[in-house]
Amino acid sequence: MRTRVTGWCFVIAAVVLICLFYFYPMIQAFNLSLKSGVGTNLQYVGFENYKRLFTDSNFITAVTNTFIYLIVQVPIMIILALLLSVMLNSDKLRLKGLFRTAIFLPCVTSLVAYSVIFKYLFANDGLVNLLLLRLSIIDRPIGWITDPFWAKVTIILAITWRWTGYNMIFYLSALQNIDRSIYEAATIDGASAFGKFTKITIPLLKPIILFTSIMSTIGTLQLFDEVMNITKGGPGNATMSISQYIYNLSFKYTPDFGYAATVSYAIVVLIVIFSYMQFKVAGDR
Repeated sequence: MRTRVTGWCFVIAAVVLICLFYFYPMIQAFNLSLKSGVGTNLQYVGFENYKRLFTDSNFITAVTNTFIYLIVQVPIMIILALLLSVMLNSDKLRLKGLFRTAIFLPCVTSLVAYSVIFKYLFANDGLVNLLLLRLSIIDRPIGWITDPFWAKVTIILAITWRWTGYNMIFYLSALQNIDRSIYEAATIDGASAFGKFTKITIPLLKPIILFTSIMSTIGTLQLFDEVMNITKGGPGNATMSISQYIYNLSFKYTPDFGYAATVSYAIVVLIVIFSYMQFKVAGDR
């Protein structure tokens, strides 16, 4: 009993803070999602806001855009991070510290700063179009920000550039904990580099791959900064994410904080669904 009391004395402060700043706001947000109105003049409407989600064209557009980012960008980023970590873990590679720092550096830069840089790089008269024109790859500038398709591509490129190095660090740290004798034994048995990668590296990195996939899914479903700073959700609503739609409901359109809270809970539901799906695909409890 005394041991149990002592343990609670150590964790009680953290438990109180988590309940106060995490669970209490969640409960209040759910309570707010059951209200509707302009500004702070809110009235209880029950689950009408949740019914409204299925007929809200802007919400459906935001969800569709976010799904596109998720389905395209996350697998590309995970594969790139995995390949880069394997290459940077090689004993034959020189200047590994320099390459690791260079690839990891984007994820510690300012979100606003790098988004603005991407906006200027991919402008109609930006450096990217200029280089493509000089190399005769294209005959006229691509509307990286003004065309609905290419605007999505720009957002995907920006997210991938920023977060690939972040995931790479997890894989790199896990690779360094794999016993070298496993690879040596496989080499003696005649295994190829590809065989060792698919039969040894990927299975041993499975928990880390699952972790980074879930974290990347959560981050993509909450995507806001890149969309807001590069395209502002445009052209039209072609690149608008769910988080940006919540911002618009709260501060751009006529403020409806109750419905904005409802949309935010939709993100929670999506995160739970996708996380569950990834755990089932991974096959581990």
